[in-house]
Amino acid sequence: MITMRDGVRLATDIYRPAEGGRPVETPLPVIFERTPYDKAGTPRTELSVARPTPYSRPDLACLLVRKGYVVIWQDCRGRYASEGVFTKYVNEAEDGYDAMVWIEAQPWNNSRIGTMGLSYDAHVQMAMACLNPPGLACMAVDSGGFSNAFTCGIRQGGALEMKQATWAYNRAMESPLSAAEPDILRAIQAEDLHGWMARTPWTKGRSPVKWDPDYEAYLLDQWQHGTFDDFWKKTGLWAAGYYQTFPKLPIIFMSSWYDAYVQTTLENYAGLKGDPERPLTLIMGPWTHGNRSERVFGDADFGEAATFDAQVDSDWLTYRLKFFARWLKDEAAPVLDGRVHLFVMGGGSGRKTGSGHLDHGGQWIETTDWPVPEAEPLVLHLRADMTLGDTPGAEQVLSYDYDPRHPVPTIGGSLTSGEPIFSGGGFDQVEAEGIFGCTAPGMPLTARPDVLSFETAPLVEDMVIAGPVTVRLKVSTDAPDTDFTAKLVDVYPPSADYPRGYALNITDGIFRVRYRKGYDAPELVGPDEGAFEITITPFATTNRFAKGHRIRLDISSSNFPKYDINPNTGEPEGTSRRSRIAVNSLHLGEAGSVLELLRLPQTGD
Repeated sequence: MITMRDGVRLATDIYRPAEGGRPVETPLPVIFERTPYDKAGTPRTELSVARPTPYSRPDLACLLVRKGYVVIWQDCRGRYASEGVFTKYVNEAEDGYDAMVWIEAQPWNNSRIGTMGLSYDAHVQMAMACLNPPGLACMAVDSGGFSNAFTCGIRQGGALEMKQATWAYNRAMESPLSAAEPDILRAIQAEDLHGWMARTPWTKGRSPVKWDPDYEAYLLDQWQHGTFDDFWKKTGLWAAGYYQTFPKLPIIFMSSWYDAYVQTTLENYAGLKGDPERPLTLIMGPWTHGNRSERVFGDADFGEAATFDAQVDSDWLTYRLKFFARWLKDEAAPVLDGRVHLFVMGGGSGRKTGSGHLDHGGQWIETTDWPVPEAEPLVLHLRADMTLGDTPGAEQVLSYDYDPRHPVPTIGGSLTSGEPIFSGGGFDQVEAEGIFGCTAPGMPLTARPDVLSFETAPLVEDMVIAGPVTVRLKVSTDAPDTDFTAKLVDVYPPSADYPRGYALNITDGIFRVRYRKGYDAPELVGPDEGAFEITITPFATTNRFAKGHRIRLDISSSNFPKYDINPNTGEPEGTSRRSRIAVNSLHLGEAGSVLELLRLPQTGD
């Protein structure tokens, strides 16, 4: 146990090299990982294509010890064997710092500590680093590490990411209370999560997490706190506020286009790059959350080249060993920093694979920076004839009814932790049985009257999009508050395998209009306000839209259960028991709505 500043003790396993049955006393470098997922467990992603069975943490520690490291795994506060109350994200900066101070004081540590970890284990790294702990020498930040949890990770565009609700429910079954009281565990397991998802927002005592009040309390705090203020400007949630004083050390930032942490990864890279004393590496694959040794995500197959393995390096463990050898042991190792590895999705045959998935394909490219320096702006105007074009069309207003009782269902996307309600990846944007909220199996989402769909003519040549995606809309509403959503889609033409074509979701985003004057200045829409401008920022992406395909942009006002439902009433976030239909309008024309992309020049351009 390591004691924190408030007296709470955190369970910590320490593995040290030994000779003759006794620990080596020579000071050695340390690899340190903090986790809420059990320091003695088996992480699902410590595997590779060649080794599909993941290492347990004890087995991985033994492997690293044989490489000459002291290895430390620690349970986060209130999780598994650690004391204290778990309040998601809030204590990780100070707890990580205090643990580093303790490690730094040990005689077997040579003051060179490297950290690593996926997802929450990435969040805790960035949180701790914001406080400049002693001994921190390098970091491998995999699919997490909040730049700003209000805009990516907990909320997005002002809306709550509902993965926070499913995560709280699933992890409450592992809480100390559930472990100590079997009746509590059985009560949580007996809840109908699908039924509860159809009855949001959850409130105190009216949720499937009510059986563990600590978990319910932190979830509802995130759900109901809808202003970007000091609640969100904590070290565990807002690394962007600490970029100017962030430690200068080598960092690997890795995520993937169908992960929930695209934006936070790219913002951390952009916010910390440019200092020669802080060499950075950026890796962006096509994967869902942490699944770097796979090739199929959702219903899309990205080909043999999709894996990290045998592409960026032989596997992720080998890559980290090279990274730690260079920065913790000064061993000769390949130069990994200063590189940007990007997987460009698309370019496959478009056929149905033997396993029944769309062959979307893709390939890796390496560049010097993000956004890609050679990328060129592309502006597409949303036009009244439902096309996307390089010039604006006629002035027109398109209106639709958004009914919160019948939201547009989420069909894939950049998602994680949604089980058993939703999952991420690429899918045909057609309602299907087994997908939460789908009520008309076989019908495309574009058949809904509350989805406005704009698309280009068939492309005359391949077009590679690589960079931020920005949707600038001129809108109006008759409600005091509502949402607008945007989804970028790669539309395949009809084929023998897909007679109606295939509409593959690439990226999406949302914006809650009460935040049109700033996330720190929510203001309801007045009855006479008229049209106003908003900006939706779907996650950045890279995708090859092949010749004959169309680029499509879908505009609506819901994407549930990825994001929480806006009831259109203007009541405080996460509290409304009522809802109303909103008439939402999109204004087109010279000063209307546009889609902004970056495209890579074609060879010979």
